[in-house]
Amino acid sequence: MTSPLPRDPIAQAREQWISHGWTAQADSMAAITAVMRTASIFLQRADAILKPHGLTFARFEVLALLGFSKRGSLPMSQASDLLQVHATSLTNSVDRLESTGLVRRVAHPTDGRTRLLELTIEGQKVLDLARDDLNEHLFAQSNLSGHDATELFEILARFRKASGDFL
Repeated sequence: MTSPLPRDPIAQAREQWISHGWTAQADSMAAITAVMRTASIFLQRADAILKPHGLTFARFEVLALLGFSKRGSLPMSQASDLLQVHATSLTNSVDRLESTGLVRRVAHPTDGRTRLLELTIEGQKVLDLARDDLNEHLFAQSNLSGHDATELFEILARFRKASGDFL
């Protein structure tokens, strides 16, 4: 990680927006840019925490989704929908997870056209360790108070719903 900057560059950009006459858009530009920068910071932290487990955050999400499923398995199409990723992106993550023995593709018991994605015993072990590390080193150290985390989640949920992310 680089050294902290002496001044917030997003606040500076907001000032520039205002000085160039884009006052009506300045706050939205600053908020959106701050959200994107924050997402980048959290993703970098998550990936650093998960690297010793041989995971990226995207691959962790696949394991976590399977870990939360009732049977430890889901159809690939359902996993893609729930993770809100394109099937190609999911396939890439699954290929990597399968090559390390953390998941496997199995035939669906009643639908020959469908493949299930299944968490292996080793995948469950890695998931448990990775989740513990994320809880301890990222989520518990988010630099967000409980109130701020709840408020931020609610604000972003309203935005996501208005944008058609969910009903």
